[in-house]
Order: sequence, then structure tokens, then C-alpha cells
Amino acid sequence: MKVENDKVVLFHYSLVNAEGEVLDGSRGAEPLPYLHGHSNIVPGLEAAMAGHQAGDKLQVKVQPEQGYGLRDESKVQVVDRASFEGFTELAEGMVCQMEDDNGELQLVGITKIEDQEVTVDANHPFAGIELNFDVEIMEVRDATAEELEAGRIDLG
Repeated sequence: MKVENDKVVLFHYSLVNAEGEVLDGSRGAEPLPYLHGHSNIVPGLEAAMAGHQAGDKLQVKVQPEQGYGLRDESKVQVVDRASFEGFTELAEGMVCQMEDDNGELQLVGITKIEDQEVTVDANHPFAGIELNFDVEIMEVRDATAEELEAGRIDLG
């Protein structure tokens, strides 16, 4: 069975940046499942997997525009440290939720802490980075009615 829209695909992957540093991966754990054609993984990887089948191995280079997007410096902000007074611990590299200008919650990474100010970055950590995926497709199956209705696989 080939990878196509509305199929569930289980795959192992390693994600490496242009310098060869491993950023993420599934090897040593269960394969990652996703519902193909429903934008559940980065667009460049999803497009490259189309037409493949279980047992196929492929290497995919994904440019930022087809991955996690380009970095947007407007998503980097300096906020008053008092905004974090409810936190028992505050450290660079932490990820937390903050309200954006529209009142929506967003994940931000803390990149710098000073006496009265904290710099936060709402860009995805892999934004602006060329991604290199080493993929092995383990299984391709028909999606259930529930999976199709949800538009994704429930990871539990």
C-alpha cells in the first residue's frame, strides 16, 4: 500500500541540521504515526513521503519554508520580569505559555534573563533551519473513520 491522502503512515526518523547535529528522532522508540494529507507533519516531509510504501528508506532535505518556517524577528520580545512572578523557577531555555497581543496563548522560549527583563521567542525552535530527515516507512494502512473525522491520529 502506498502513502497517499487518508492513509495512516508509521515511520521512524532522524532529524539532523545542516551541521550534522541530531535534533530529534524516533529510533529506539515506537514509530511516529500520522494521517497523510492532513498537514500533521511539516509540508516538505509529507510531500516527499507521498507514493512510498512500507520498507522504503529515504533522505529528505526540507528548506525552512517547507519546514517550520522562516524566523520572524517580530516574534522575539522583551517583557517585564514581573510577568513571570508566579514562576518558582525561571531559566534560559525554558518553554512556557504566554498571551500574545490578541489574547491567544502561545508557546515561547526564554532566551535571555536580566534583572528586570526577560527575552522570549515565539518562533518554533527549528524555524529558519534546513532540516535533513532520514526516514524509514514502517507501515501504511487505511485510516479508521474516527481518524478521518479527527483529521489526525490520537497519540493517547
